[in-house]
Amino acid sequence: MIRHDVKRMTATACALTLILAAAGLAQSSASPAAKKNVAIRAGKLIDGKSDNAVANALILIEDGKITSVTPGGSPPSGVEVIDLSNATVLPGLIDAHTHILLQGDVTEEDYDVQLLKQSIPYRAILAARNAKIALDHGFTALRDLETEGAMYADVDVKTAINRGEVPGPRMFVSTRAMAPTGMYPLLGFSWELELPHGVQPVDGVEGARLAVREQLSHGADWIKYYSDHGYHYEADGVLHSIVNFTDEEAHAIVDETHRLGHRVAAHAIGSDGIAAALRAGVDSVEHGDGLTDAEIDEIARKGTYWVPTVMVGAAVAPGRGGNWIKMVNTERDAFGRALKKNVKIVFGTDAGGFAWTEMNETQEFHYYVEYGMTPMQAIRTATSSAAELLGWSDRIGSIEPGKYADLIAVTSDPLKDIKALDSVSFVMKEGVVYKNEMK
Repeated sequence: MIRHDVKRMTATACALTLILAAAGLAQSSASPAAKKNVAIRAGKLIDGKSDNAVANALILIEDGKITSVTPGGSPPSGVEVIDLSNATVLPGLIDAHTHILLQGDVTEEDYDVQLLKQSIPYRAILAARNAKIALDHGFTALRDLETEGAMYADVDVKTAINRGEVPGPRMFVSTRAMAPTGMYPLLGFSWELELPHGVQPVDGVEGARLAVREQLSHGADWIKYYSDHGYHYEADGVLHSIVNFTDEEAHAIVDETHRLGHRVAAHAIGSDGIAAALRAGVDSVEHGDGLTDAEIDEIARKGTYWVPTVMVGAAVAPGRGGNWIKMVNTERDAFGRALKKNVKIVFGTDAGGFAWTEMNETQEFHYYVEYGMTPMQAIRTATSSAAELLGWSDRIGSIEPGKYADLIAVTSDPLKDIKALDSVSFVMKEGVVYKNEMK
């Protein structure tokens, strides 16, 4: 949602590991067991790709990867069997738009406090907590779309997870994000004060290319930029916006990112910002409330992904007032039209824009079904479609041989009631069980 010296990042990583260890969140006696060969008996299997669920499926897992998926079947002798025969098993969920370093962003005051009164090490500690919350809710992968002033601390959290220091989902991070000078908070303070920036201020074509290189060199997987601000309705009834970057600047961001083998996400809420992002050639449009029919046709033609983040708009609208309340209905209308045109819609919540401790990310599914998707379509937005967006379709997003054993289970059938996903009872990531309330 909507400057500290880099040398301090080492302190961030150290503080994160030491304090989390003291708090009992680092690997300890309560940590999940090491990878081992297991068989999972699924009462019902939703594999993330097929149109129908499979009853009584046997999933064999070796060294963290799925080796076979068989209807019926018997496990090999000597292999531990995890009995999920009374549950529905699904691929681990993927949230393609989060902010683990943000703790709610309803008002300017919420945001200012985090950037001005909380240190980056402290925010990194909360981020590790948030990653664990997401994992407990069944999200085994997150695309985290910027640190909101916390520099490259998302890379530190990702590294700590990958090294087994703290439990959490797979992280795909975008570090600082970009906006031109004066187009993103912190704003409105005395010019005499030197303040942190919520993003990396970027100006000019060469500045854009340099910023991409800097962020990638510090560990960014994705590049994110803010295409617009100032959302407003005009006489034509369309949700308009003020475009941030010139076309030349936006194209430079996208071109340099693609040249270096990475992908670009653009925050674009109003029609003008969406059109500018599409002209630049971004890989995903984030939010996209003001999509017009022409832009829906264009996004479908180009195969650009749309990550609508419906629940955050509904969450912050009452507190922000103004156009934000109307924007919720505008996006609902756009969602229905985009669904009919087969736009590639991917699950994203903007968690962090609402407090991690207040709402379960799975509520985003409720809106997708309410807005016209079948439960199976909604599930795919957070499994196979999200994996495709990430460029990881060969590794995650579905339950089939060769993929990482990222699995979750719920006690009821989400194809009958999508709210079943609100209560995940079993979580496995790469063959390691992190949660099992099915015993």
